[in-house]
Amino acid sequence: MRDERSPARLIVADDHALVRGGFRAMLASEPDLQIVGEAENGRRAVELCRSLEPDLVLMDVRMPQMDGLQATRVIKAEHPATAVLMVTTHASDDYLFEAIKAGASGYVLKEATKQQLVDSIRVTLRGEPSINQELAIQLLRRLAREAHESANSPPAKRLPELCEPLTPREIEILRLLARGLKNRQIAEHLVISPGTVKVHVQHIIAKLGVSDRTQAAVRAIELGILPPA
Repeated sequence: MRDERSPARLIVADDHALVRGGFRAMLASEPDLQIVGEAENGRRAVELCRSLEPDLVLMDVRMPQMDGLQATRVIKAEHPATAVLMVTTHASDDYLFEAIKAGASGYVLKEATKQQLVDSIRVTLRGEPSINQELAIQLLRRLAREAHESANSPPAKRLPELCEPLTPREIEILRLLARGLKNRQIAEHLVISPGTVKVHVQHIIAKLGVSDRTQAAVRAIELGILPPA
């Protein structure tokens, strides 16, 4: 878990130098965000993640040598705690579904204002989805349907079991989290404090080896911890 007292370390991956420069200019005045590397293609983004271990990658979709989705899959497999925020000119449900499956936390539009970009990055770094609640739930339901449909098919690559299993309380919170509830709503539902929920969510994310709440729900569905319903 990163030290929140230090600036979050970012990598910008885009094949256009002008776009990378624009992101750098927009984030230059934010003391809690620091761009530590730039990549002109997906392969270079993977290499930088291996050497720099950033907290978050702003990942363009279409790049030479390796596109954003493929690079995201590699980065999340090697560095699960690194968050990936996809950068796109338009957001379709099909694309977002594939991005979430690849391991992305969400997306930000290329024409976003500085405040929208900064807000999306900070939300993602807090482990929260940078997409709205309704869309996140739709994507998780679609993933659950796919998991259900493939249940009777020949198994693909088996995911490793958890080193430390989730407790009954953590599974209870995970179910509510997957329904799109925020910490405060979960706390009210379970009659516990929001601070307690926050600690449980941090433990869930750590045990599942992911970077955020959305990917925690995705991994739980893949592992069969959450029923595909």
